Amino acid sequence: MQDKTPEIQTAHRVIKKYPNRRLYDTRTSTYITLSEVKDLVMQSEPFEVVDAKTGENLTRSILLQIILEAETSGSPMFTAPVLESLIRFYGHAMQGFLGGYLEKNIQTLIDTQTRFAEQTKGFTPEMWQQYTALQPPAMQAMLGGSLEQSKSWLAQMQEQMQKQAEQMLGAFGINNTPSKKG
Repeated sequence: MQDKTPEIQTAHRVIKKYPNRRLYDTRTSTYITLSEVKDLVMQSEPFEVVDAKTGENLTRSILLQIILEAETSGSPMFTAPVLESLIRFYGHAMQGFLGGYLEKNIQTLIDTQTRFAEQTKGFTPEMWQQYTALQPPAMQAMLGGSLEQSKSWLAQMQEQMQKQAEQMLGAFGINNTPSKKG
């Protein structure tokens, strides 16, 4: 049987998860907590969590565990209706598209946040006071581009799905285009 455990010398940090639920950081040769894994995420430190016995990649599972902890303590990011909507997408034809859509929109938000941070580096207290007075229009201007991008991406996705549906129906000999009657 081939060992699936990644080499310790990889470019990213490897964290092994043991059956006793402990996490072992192979770079520092120490056990770490879920909070310390969250710190790695916050520092944009590349890492992978693998099952110590099987080598199976458990990174997503650990990240979901961190999100669950964050959602149950403090103020949650997701409302119950949003979580219900996410659950409804599992097994739905749109499931694959939703992941890409959310990923693109989150990246756009991160890019906007980065640009904003760069633009406001040298703000004085007076400048911040002026900015907060203009906050709603400024936020609309900053996010307007990402909203238009999102709408455009959704339209492209809808068009692509329409074409795929027409091709699939055509393969079964079903004509999906409306007939013109004289």
